[in-house]
Amino acid sequence: MERLRSLLQRTLGTVRQHMGTDQYGNKYYYIPEQKTWTGQAIRAKRMMEPVQKDVYKYETGHIPTEWEAWIRGKRKDPPTIEEILKNEQIRQEISAKGEEFLKMDATATAGEEDQPVKVQVKGHASARLYEKPTTSEEPSSTGNTFEPGTWNPKKK
Repeated sequence: MERLRSLLQRTLGTVRQHMGTDQYGNKYYYIPEQKTWTGQAIRAKRMMEPVQKDVYKYETGHIPTEWEAWIRGKRKDPPTIEEILKNEQIRQEISAKGEEFLKMDATATAGEEDQPVKVQVKGHASARLYEKPTTSEEPSSTGNTFEPGTWNPKKK
């Protein structure tokens, strides 16, 4: 097969290998690495033949993400139709869940009125204590700090 392809390449020029078709009808081809008669190597190419020949009618999403990854060389093997359809179904489920969440969020916030929150300022931001220290008879320890208990004599 390789000999036949190389013979055709020499006589006809480049030979494209049809790698697959997506659900929109776009066809994907692979042109293997070639050697010119001077001995220079021409890199392998991956290309797409769109269904719509008019370039100005192209919109985002006309090429499935999996085929785009194959064309850019991010994946070695071309995707299967089953894989593309499964991933498309997952994307639709995620977008449906997102829309459902947005609707729930909109209904939840519709009942609440935006009221300003009152902030109580206690001291300066660099101050260590914001309130008056309270003394207790029991010693307290939190982390690296230790405060001994205080002695309060009982009045007679």
